[in-house]
Amino acid sequence: MTPIDAFDMVLFGGTGDLVMRKLLPALYHQHQEGNLPQEGRIVCLGRSVPDTAAYLKKAHALAVGYLGSHYNDADWATFAARIEYLQLDANHPAEFSKLADALNTFPKRVRVFYLSTAPDLFAPISKSLSEVGLAAGNARVVLEKPLGHDLASSNKINDEVGEYFQEHQIYRIDHYLGKEPVQNLMALRFANTLLEPLWRREWIRDVQITVTEQVGVESRADFYDKTGALRDMVQNHLLQLLTIVAMEPPASIDADAVRDEKLKILRALKPLTTEDVHTKVVRGQYRAGAVDGKPVQGYLTEPDVPAHSKTETFVALKAEIQTWRWAGVPFYLRTGKRLSERLAEIVINFRETPHSIYGRTASTPNRLVIQLQPAESVRLYMMAKEPGNQGRLRPVHLDMDFKEIFQTRSPEAYERLLLDVIRGDLSLFVRRDEQRAAWKWVEPIIDNWESSPDGPKPYTAGTWGPAASSALLSRDGLCWHEEA
Repeated sequence: MTPIDAFDMVLFGGTGDLVMRKLLPALYHQHQEGNLPQEGRIVCLGRSVPDTAAYLKKAHALAVGYLGSHYNDADWATFAARIEYLQLDANHPAEFSKLADALNTFPKRVRVFYLSTAPDLFAPISKSLSEVGLAAGNARVVLEKPLGHDLASSNKINDEVGEYFQEHQIYRIDHYLGKEPVQNLMALRFANTLLEPLWRREWIRDVQITVTEQVGVESRADFYDKTGALRDMVQNHLLQLLTIVAMEPPASIDADAVRDEKLKILRALKPLTTEDVHTKVVRGQYRAGAVDGKPVQGYLTEPDVPAHSKTETFVALKAEIQTWRWAGVPFYLRTGKRLSERLAEIVINFRETPHSIYGRTASTPNRLVIQLQPAESVRLYMMAKEPGNQGRLRPVHLDMDFKEIFQTRSPEAYERLLLDVIRGDLSLFVRRDEQRAAWKWVEPIIDNWESSPDGPKPYTAGTWGPAASSALLSRDGLCWHEEA
């Protein structure tokens, strides 16, 4: 593992939700565990807080809740000593000289600029950093999604940021790639010989990738109504998980070797025709219902949502990969808000035995379930005989529970990714050509929906989405994992 050099991490949007809820707690955990060098500074930028003392007071009040049992006064005190705050308006280029003065006291440090801002600020911030001499050398810039709302706008942002930062300096973050089970999926596939002979069309029947939430749009209506589930989740998170499942073994673990193989999968996705969008893609929008026994309102009555919005809060689709390994194997992707469970999982369903000597009761196929949330685990489901003389079989599972096996805290995704940026490791970050290929594949869906008079199919909050989602699989004689 590459050692971590002295660094300055600059967090734009330092008073925002992402920094307070995810980034500062992630850095605190790594500080607490001794993984950050002593010469490591966190510079938080914002407009609303006047000085470092006021900022630390606000950050501390939130950290106590976000960190829970991992918080203690002594560790927070030493962590807070790393934090400096600068009042800076990213819309005013003249103010960036203050940031340059602060960073130039340590000119040889790795500099990480994390842009936790609206995407329309990515290019102006990059330009302002360049103008004060902060974009060269060992500087790195982290871009949060969404990177555009379609292929053209994504290309525009990438072109503009690329004027000031080279590709090896740009870290397009997808926090799902930093999750422990995703890393273990790579290890399961490429560090063991057991699964590789089975990881192909002859033995795998179908693949299901699900990322669902119980929460609704909450306070994000202004952002979400312009984005929707397809752009917010499918174009990035779900397609990235698909590439990890389907990629060929890379030549090495080096960043470009891994990303080359992921790109091949994105380019091998069968293009969607207009007819395919009608028959292989389901979009939905939640109506009033109940989640965990508590009544919740529908999307159209959420605050700041337009009364006749056609924005989707649910997407299910069937994807196909045109390669020898995967020809004929359907990949089903599903995501949505206000669903029955908060769940992120990858399910690999293997084919049934060619001939069952135990009858149809033993026809349940083997499956591998990689769960990312709420718990992190890998389970292999198999058939076993029940105790007794009846000869009955039932499914059992071999369970790899990371917390139970390793008896250690599993780092959050942002912890791993932030350390990787400091190290200069691009393996878990999205390369521009990957992003371009993903947008190109989803664009026919976007274009079809925008030109169609039809809106999303309604579904009751607290369910698993529109009935059409189940019908999507039933047409192939299959069903979603929870329906099996």
